[in-house]
Amino acid sequence: MNIQAYISQICDELSETVGHVCNDSAEKLADAIIDAETVFVAGAGRSGLAMKNFAMRLMHLGFDTHVVGETVTPSITEKDVLLIGSGSGSTSSLVTSANKADAIGVTICLITIDENSPIGKLAEVVLPISAPSPKIDRDVGFRSVQPLGSLFEQSLLLTLEAIILLLMERTGKTPESMFTRHANLE
Repeated sequence: MNIQAYISQICDELSETVGHVCNDSAEKLADAIIDAETVFVAGAGRSGLAMKNFAMRLMHLGFDTHVVGETVTPSITEKDVLLIGSGSGSTSSLVTSANKADAIGVTICLITIDENSPIGKLAEVVLPISAPSPKIDRDVGFRSVQPLGSLFEQSLLLTLEAIILLLMERTGKTPESMFTRHANLE
């Protein structure tokens, strides 16, 4: 196969996967973000990179946002939300963070393949993404041509981008107003 055929196959997989994202769950997640004093995001590996991307866009929207594990991340309180992106929902470092947040009374939100995962059981809002993954024994109706959790990670990124659009609509922010918060020390 050539590069165009692979790209076409990946796009078809993405369309199939994100086509099943639940609007009600996305709306609940947007509500939780808007209601929070501060939004903390977490993820590991490539999912963590997607979550950092989301944190940047939240900052552009004017939300007080931090990435768990960064040196400048403050303490979390019961007024905050912890949003975790984790395909398995059982990555040990993220489970530890979720348990600590739960003990504090933080609203926990999870975007995952496995709603019944350890983090899923703690979360008040779970947004499932039905992607095949070698980490989870579940039939989603097809196998991805892509390795490992690539389809989840890409679907996570697209879903988070759509949530940014929901938040823009709800807050009345525009690309122009967001640009005023764009980094200028580049």
